[in-house]
Amino acid sequence: MVFLSSVHRESGEIHQLPADTLPQPPRIISWNITLKCPLHCSHCYVDAGKEAAGVLSTEEAFGVIDQIRATGTPIVVLSGGEPLLRRDVFEIARYGTEQGLRMVMGTSGYLLDFDTAGRLRDAGIRAVAISIDSEDPTVHDSFRGIDGVWERAVAAIGYCREAGMNVQINMSVMRSAIGEVEGVIGLGTSRGVRDFQLFFPIPTGRARQIEPRSMEEYEDLIRQILIRYPDSGLSIRPTCAPQFRRIADELGIKNPAWGRGCLAGITYCRIYANGDVTPCPYLPVRAGNVRTTSFGEIWNNSLLFAALRDPARLTGKCGRCTWKESCGGCRARAYRPEDAASPLWCDGLAAPDELAGEICGEDPWCPYDPGKVIL
Repeated sequence: MVFLSSVHRESGEIHQLPADTLPQPPRIISWNITLKCPLHCSHCYVDAGKEAAGVLSTEEAFGVIDQIRATGTPIVVLSGGEPLLRRDVFEIARYGTEQGLRMVMGTSGYLLDFDTAGRLRDAGIRAVAISIDSEDPTVHDSFRGIDGVWERAVAAIGYCREAGMNVQINMSVMRSAIGEVEGVIGLGTSRGVRDFQLFFPIPTGRARQIEPRSMEEYEDLIRQILIRYPDSGLSIRPTCAPQFRRIADELGIKNPAWGRGCLAGITYCRIYANGDVTPCPYLPVRAGNVRTTSFGEIWNNSLLFAALRDPARLTGKCGRCTWKESCGGCRARAYRPEDAASPLWCDGLAAPDELAGEICGEDPWCPYDPGKVIL
C-alpha cells in the first residue's frame, strides 16, 4: 500500500501553489455547525447528541463565511447533529445569504414546524434536505430512536414547500430492496419533491452495529435504482456509492448533472464544528483549521486535498480502473488505520485527526475488477 508520506506526519501541511495551478473553487461545503441532536438514530455516523468541544462562535462562523466567499459562491449546507438546535442558525444563514452564498440546510425535520420554516426562508435558506428512511412510519421511527419522527418529518416537507423553499429527501438506504427506495421516492413525489439523495451508509459511528450488505447486494441495488429511474424527470443520486458512475456507463445511462462519483476534496469538503476542514464527513482527516489557516489556503494548498484530486495517486484496483476519473472509489471506505486493532473504518464525525492510514487505496466495497496490469 502507498501512504501519502508527504502529508502522513502532518495532514494539515500547506504548500503555496502558483495561481495558474489553483484547483477549481468548491461547489458544496457541508458544515457541522453543531453536534447536538434530540434523536438517537441507529445508523448515525457521528453518534450525535452532545455538543462538540470548541464549537465555533457566532462571530467565528461569520468569519468562516467571509473566508468561504473569498473562494467563490458554493452551496453551504448547514448540518449537524441537528442544526436547528443552534440558536444562532438563522443569523448564520442570513449572514451567508447576504454575502452571496447559497445557504441550504440538512435536518431530520423533527424540530421544523410552520413558523420555523418561515424563519428559515426569511433568513435566506434556499432549500432544505429532510431525512426520510422509509415510507413506513414504524420503520423510520425505529431507525431514528423516537416515536413520531416520521410524522414530523413528513409535515416538515409540507411546511418548507409552503414557505417557498425547495425540498430534497435524504434517504439512508438501510435495506437491499428496491421496493424500499421506490416507497420513499413515491412518498416524496406525492408531496411535490423532485430531488433525492440516496445515501449508502458507511459503517461508522453507531452504524457499525448494523450488519452491512454484501458487495454484490450493494452493486445490484445501485443498478436497480438506475434502471428504474433513467428518464423520470427526478434528480436521484446515489451518495457514498461512487461506482454508480461505472454502473450507469455500463447501462448506457448519462446524466451530466451527476459529476464525479467521489467528490471528497475535489469539489466538496466538510467543516467540522470546531473549524477543522476535512475532505468529507466520513473521512475525519484534518487538512487544516479555519481558526489558524484561511479556508481558501486550505482548499487551494492542502497536500491532502491535492492527493485526492490526482487520479494518478490511486492504487490497487482503483488505480487500474478505466473509471478512476469519473468514479474514483469511496475514499472513506479505502481509508485504513495503521493500527490493526483500530476499527476497520474511520469514525465518521469523530474529531478529525492527522492522517493515519491509506487514503488513495482501492475501494473495498467495489466488486469490479479491471484486471491485472500486464507487464
